[in-house]
Amino acid sequence: MPEFGAWAHRWWMPVLFIIVAGHITNVCVTLFLHRAQTHRGVRFHALASTPMRVWLWLTTAIVTKEWVACHRKHHAFADREGDPHSPVMEGLREIMLKGAFYYRKAVKQPGMLEKYGRGTPNDWLERYVLSRFSFAGVFLMLAIDIYLFGLFIGPAVWGIQMIWIPLWAAGVINGIGHALGYRNFEVKDESRNITPIAIWLGGEELHNNHHADPKSAKFKARWFELDIGWIYIRALKLFGLAKIEYARNYGSAAKRNDELAVDAAV
Repeated sequence: MPEFGAWAHRWWMPVLFIIVAGHITNVCVTLFLHRAQTHRGVRFHALASTPMRVWLWLTTAIVTKEWVACHRKHHAFADREGDPHSPVMEGLREIMLKGAFYYRKAVKQPGMLEKYGRGTPNDWLERYVLSRFSFAGVFLMLAIDIYLFGLFIGPAVWGIQMIWIPLWAAGVINGIGHALGYRNFEVKDESRNITPIAIWLGGEELHNNHHADPKSAKFKARWFELDIGWIYIRALKLFGLAKIEYARNYGSAAKRNDELAVDAAV
């Protein structure tokens, strides 16, 4: 057990903690909330899903049913009237700065959770801890950060953790992911792949690939793309902690897309 404030003795320790903890948060969002709960492309054993659920409770205060409902509606109305967070409809700057507010507004709509949030966890942990005391987790995280980093650095570390998902998910993925980048697939919405090397956000950078086939647990479409979330899923599968329900063979689809584009140009 480290002493009070022990992790603030070197300047790089809180920096490393923020980077590692932030990546874990991103991975929990894409694996549990997105690929497993929203689209059912993969199922996780409780030994894998429970730590992810608890970590999201500590670092985001996200309620699974709310997140799932918001994202399912996004796919139902992507980049048109009814989309909870489209930069095409609202403007890129608006979504980048206020994406979290659009999320909160969407989940409060009458009938939203009942229609789009079906099938999410309803066990004892969800009913009596994670949903019932959704904001208790982030205050517990504040206490942990203060203990690890002291009275001054601890709250700063916690503050960065609290803006992490509003910045990277609500802002970057929902904003830049529908405004800037390249496209492998001509889908009806304006989704883009932000970068082909998708590590930092757990694979969510390959946003156009995802919108081409939302249920797929694999976002990689081309040989030069890397979806680290898919690598994590395969690793968990090796230990019997994940069952892949559906993963599309994107490579052949992307190749056909190229061939159609060439034919159209000719």
